[in-house]
Amino acid sequence: MECKRQKRIAVINDFSGFGRCSLTVSLPVISAMGIQCCAVPTAVLSNHTGYEDYFFDDYTDKMKYYYSKWEKLGLEFDGIYTGFLGSERQVDIVSDFIGRFAGENTRIIVDPVMGDDGRTYATLTPGLCRNIARLIRHSDIITPNLTEACILTETPYTREISSIDTLMSIAEKLVELGSKNIVITGIDQGNDICNFIYEHDGNSLLLKSPRSGSRRAGTGDVFASVIAADMVNGAALCDSVKKAADFVSKAITASDEMQIPEQDGLCFELFLGELIQ
Repeated sequence: MECKRQKRIAVINDFSGFGRCSLTVSLPVISAMGIQCCAVPTAVLSNHTGYEDYFFDDYTDKMKYYYSKWEKLGLEFDGIYTGFLGSERQVDIVSDFIGRFAGENTRIIVDPVMGDDGRTYATLTPGLCRNIARLIRHSDIITPNLTEACILTETPYTREISSIDTLMSIAEKLVELGSKNIVITGIDQGNDICNFIYEHDGNSLLLKSPRSGSRRAGTGDVFASVIAADMVNGAALCDSVKKAADFVSKAITASDEMQIPEQDGLCFELFLGELIQ
């Protein structure tokens, strides 16, 4: 008799103890959606780097030792979700992890954390950019924001990029990198924030959401965590993107009403019940 188990997602990201981002977002969101969330830390931080001061412990040299024990346990994963990677070496380590743990039916989501609002993060080097682009070929879904989509496709960035033709052109270049399904997030259209969806069958859709408030740390992590869990649960991508956008919008509005500092992220905990299957 076959032994049944709960579905699992391995999440490869940094752990920031304070600030609602990365693994501290993915663990509760994915768990609320009925999936066992298994964390692989790329670094351990007291709080994320958006604060003036923080403790940082690079986990690069420990990662292979860490997941080698999982290999001995014979663990299998229904999904693998990669987030912030701080070095070229970590991209190679993630590729190795995927090679060891991705089975025939494992779904992979790559969130290529590289920059925002037209600016790259301080850790992004040309070599790291090339390696992240190489990682995309493993993915079933990628969730770059508009800045990251432009970096990956060498497209000049402007906040005014919002036409379907331009977004289609960017998406087609991402397909050439090996991606199957693409969600480009954070597209500015005046009073709306949009997400552009391009699916493997060539269908595309621009989903609009009313702008709900301030720009907050960890928003992309919350969004991608919902998409990752839905991916494993078999939800349609368009439905999943709408769910993630609505969830983020509610959390931003509540956080602004409570006057939570922007670097403290989203008060998503208030709405986790809405994600429970």
